[in-house]
Amino acid sequence: MRCRERVRQLEQKSSVNVVELVRWTESVGLTLVNRDLTSLQLKTPSGQILSFYILQIFPFTSESKRMGIIVREESTGDITFYMKGADVAMASIVQYNDWLEEECGNMAREGLRTLVVAKKSLSEEQYQDFENRYNQAKLSIHDRNLKVAAVVESLEREMELLCLTGVEDQLQADVRPTLELLRNAGIKIWMLTGDKLETATCIAKSSHLVSRNQDIHVFRPVSNRGEAHLELNAFRRKHDCALVISGDSLELCLRYYEHEFVELACQCPAVVCCRCSPTQKAQIVTLLQQHTANRTCAIGDGGNDVSMIQAADCGIGIEGKEGKQASLAADFSITQFKHIGRLLMVHGRNSYKRSAALGQFVMHRGMIISTMQAVFSSIFYFASVPLYQGFLMVGYATIYTMFPVFSLVLDQDVKPEMALLYPELYKDLTKGRSLSFKTFLIWVLVSVYQGGILMYGALVLFESEFVHVVAISFTALILTELLMVALTIRTWHWLMVVAEFFSLGCYLASLAFLNEYFDFSFITTWPFLWKVSAITLVSCLPLYIIKYLKRKFSPPSYSKLSS
Repeated sequence: MRCRERVRQLEQKSSVNVVELVRWTESVGLTLVNRDLTSLQLKTPSGQILSFYILQIFPFTSESKRMGIIVREESTGDITFYMKGADVAMASIVQYNDWLEEECGNMAREGLRTLVVAKKSLSEEQYQDFENRYNQAKLSIHDRNLKVAAVVESLEREMELLCLTGVEDQLQADVRPTLELLRNAGIKIWMLTGDKLETATCIAKSSHLVSRNQDIHVFRPVSNRGEAHLELNAFRRKHDCALVISGDSLELCLRYYEHEFVELACQCPAVVCCRCSPTQKAQIVTLLQQHTANRTCAIGDGGNDVSMIQAADCGIGIEGKEGKQASLAADFSITQFKHIGRLLMVHGRNSYKRSAALGQFVMHRGMIISTMQAVFSSIFYFASVPLYQGFLMVGYATIYTMFPVFSLVLDQDVKPEMALLYPELYKDLTKGRSLSFKTFLIWVLVSVYQGGILMYGALVLFESEFVHVVAISFTALILTELLMVALTIRTWHWLMVVAEFFSLGCYLASLAFLNEYFDFSFITTWPFLWKVSAITLVSCLPLYIIKYLKRKFSPPSYSKLSS
């Protein structure tokens, strides 16, 4: 029970690899009994308890790609320096051997994440000398990090290779259909990882990011500008193939052939960048933003993905075994990769459509009344006389029109099930037609047209008193706004109906109390009713006819599905 508690604590603080290795050692009889900041205890298969004092800890960094610890065994006093890390970082540290590189390649081709473990025995004099130099380096004012790293590297020489571990990084549920969904939606997918080339390629194939029958161009390692140019030319001659490139080759290509490489890579159906540092991940995201002018979305689940997530236009963090660093730094946090499909296809679609409709209606609501004021002032020799005063302006901006306009956030053009079943509908959103300069100008023209009709109609049809102009034009304005909301709605929600009738009821009820603005004896007569109806009809009917003709002869892509 105590060991299980230690494993649960490790799951909160350590990487997945460490947790799985601790569980594996427990299964073979070597159990972690206790671990704190200064000591740890292990239980051997024979039941013996081994106690160790922790003398130094060297944390993992994305630059060094390794971490280490110095411990002293309590019973014997032996001091040992243990280190684990990526094979590229450890290959030059361990003593010569003829099997490490080969076995790393074999494990990587199976999709395993490899870790190399090594040790070095230290005498008391060696450790005391190291500790003195290490403490002095930590007290340095200038170049402290470099001096500390140099002291630690003095120990990382001729270490004894202990073992090579391989941990399977299993895919979450429904990763393959989610990637297929995103591809069908017209979204280009790049995989940026710190894994070996073979591991990254295996994961890309198992997740169906790269189909098994698809050609793959592996960008061979390059060391200078000429080799990079030759490799780019070879890549240019291939068509419709996935690209796999390492971080070192990528850095060289971006240094000399940035524009050419990005242009060629964007034409690939899939791109896999392996051995990428966190800085390179963020750099790739920034390059795609600059060269393509497209929106980027970065998805990650670990601390190495934070810089990439923050550099993208939209960051999505997956909260899981890798910790919460990515989810805390992201714009959106999810628990499973499969939730990305619904997040983009359903919530993203609705958010874009609803925000566009709401923004356009808020603009329309303000511009139509401004047009009426402009027409009124121009007719009366630009006199500084407000058309509507006091509570009429407050009521128009609040209870008379606010609820129907804001109920547009409940509208949807297609059902969620249809949006997930037909991800091709998402391609229309990338064109930006719902919120563009064209739609802005259309709504400006609609506002000017309706504002002019309402004001001129009220001035033409009023009889004797100015208060009749206010009553006719304002009532027609409220009705027009409510009808325009109804014209825009694609799928009715019961709260929309409530908002429409509630706003209309509030206006009709307030007529009885606003004697300062309305002549009650006039607004209850037949002439008032037919004049308001005629003006409202002229302002809204042409728009209804245009909408009907547009849906008849140029229906949107979702119309057949919604019907």
